Amino acid sequence: MSTYIHFTEEQRQRAAAVDLEEFLRFRGEKLIPSGREKRLAKDHSVTVRGNEWYDHAEERGGHAVSFVQRFYNLSYPEAVTMLLGGEVGTIYPSAAERVVEPPKPFVLPPVHSDMRRVYAYLVKHRNIDRSVVAHFARERLLYEDAKYHNAVFVGTDEEGVPRHAHKRSTNSYGKAFRLNVEGCNPRYSFHHMGTDESLYVFEAPIDMLSYITLHPEDWQRHSYVACCGTSIQPVAKMLERMPQIHTVLLCLDNDEAGHLANQRMMAQLEADYTVERLVPENKDWNDDLTTVREQKCEVNTLCQSFG
Repeated sequence: MSTYIHFTEEQRQRAAAVDLEEFLRFRGEKLIPSGREKRLAKDHSVTVRGNEWYDHAEERGGHAVSFVQRFYNLSYPEAVTMLLGGEVGTIYPSAAERVVEPPKPFVLPPVHSDMRRVYAYLVKHRNIDRSVVAHFARERLLYEDAKYHNAVFVGTDEEGVPRHAHKRSTNSYGKAFRLNVEGCNPRYSFHHMGTDESLYVFEAPIDMLSYITLHPEDWQRHSYVACCGTSIQPVAKMLERMPQIHTVLLCLDNDEAGHLANQRMMAQLEADYTVERLVPENKDWNDDLTTVREQKCEVNTLCQSFG
């Protein structure tokens, strides 16, 4: 039974207004830029902005106190005490009052005249098979943007109209840039619709292409979706569009965020589908692909040495 603690109204309001980005950074949590928000590194479905949070997988959110209650498993008095700095004597800053902005319309980035940088990045640096890249380029689901030369992965709706776009920098070195285009519909992320009864689910488009490269035999018969995060919304939309699907294969990352998302998706899907978990040996499928290619290069080098 929790101990009763009396908080003044001013204390309750101050706790609810704590800037979650600063609070989480102080506590050593890693945050990933995601447009105007920040995404939790250990749970990619959760974003924070100012004193607000939202779980895109469970479609629920709130303010600072409910965040601390939910993600630190604390009672209301314990959460308020933590946000007021009671356990460490720290005063966390309040979030600036946010002006509600109208949603921006979804617009694809302008298309570059060629895809040389995207091909070089995906094929040479990421080791993805050229024919796989070419397939999605022909379908106009992958292109190079004109201004920044990012790889743009496009998701379309039932009519073939683009509704989602995920941008990925083609820099081989330095900090990676990953971002969904503002105004996109999260239900229509990058995907391929096959003809059989299997749907493969990934976090990132590059992992989806890497898995196809690793398992190329009749790959187009299967269906694939890259959630561009860990939300189940793109998976639910694919299952709605493809009633023939009976088996869902969760190919999420081999890290804390991937394991949490796997548990969440499996709990939501296993009543209606056969759900299997495919785990990469390394952190993700591109790491596995890179390891395989490096091992082949080492074998070829040895063969040439003794040839």
